[in-house]
Amino acid sequence: MTKEVPSVSIYGIPFSKMGMNETVQYLTKRIEAGEQTHVITANPIMVMAALEKPAYKTMMKKADLIVPDGVGVVWAAKKCGEPVAERIAGIELLNLLMEQGEKRKWKAYLLGTTQEIIDAAAEKLQLQYPQVKIVGARNGFFGADEDQEVIAHIKQKEPQLLFVARGAETQEPWIVKHREQLGVPLIMGVGGSFDVISGKLKRAPMLVQKLKLEWLFRLLQEPKRFGRMLALPKFVVNVLRDKEKVTKQP
Repeated sequence: MTKEVPSVSIYGIPFSKMGMNETVQYLTKRIEAGEQTHVITANPIMVMAALEKPAYKTMMKKADLIVPDGVGVVWAAKKCGEPVAERIAGIELLNLLMEQGEKRKWKAYLLGTTQEIIDAAAEKLQLQYPQVKIVGARNGFFGADEDQEVIAHIKQKEPQLLFVARGAETQEPWIVKHREQLGVPLIMGVGGSFDVISGKLKRAPMLVQKLKLEWLFRLLQEPKRFGRMLALPKFVVNVLRDKEKVTKQP
């Protein structure tokens, strides 16, 4: 996390306290200046993974900006007396950055998920933001032996924005490992955002979002996520148990 960003530590993970508008302004300024920024949109599942795997925590802390994409993180920060401004949903941040790109004629590269979904997402985004040039849309199903080929293609296209949607275990570690080679000003892991943008999945209605039940809406659409979702109650129990120590852990 860069020093100028106000943050709160949740189990040693530094979460930005900035609101959405401030976050977009901050990132736009860095993109325009050509300063590379790796953004992690983190939720309680990722915090629990960091608690259980020190290497994952070390990897997360190498990001330039970690935003609270998860009502659980917002709740934990408030519970521990160090509130963040608001939840920064990854899909909303992606769209707001594309809005900035629309004004500035940026280029964007989409990487991850299946070719069918990434192509559909690219088509939708291109219609919505016609001034942004989407210079690449590649699926995320490639192994380490293809990394250099993928990196070379992204570098050749010189995008300002690189959005990556790969499996939870590979998305952020892949970005951290290759960010210097990629050289893209803004690199952000976007999880299941392309599924929603492409129309494969629906985003929770606003009422469900306001009730903070978006996680349940998604689980009903993707029951296979049940195993991962078990981390949520564990996170709540941990925060309630460790309330005095949550923000003090290195």
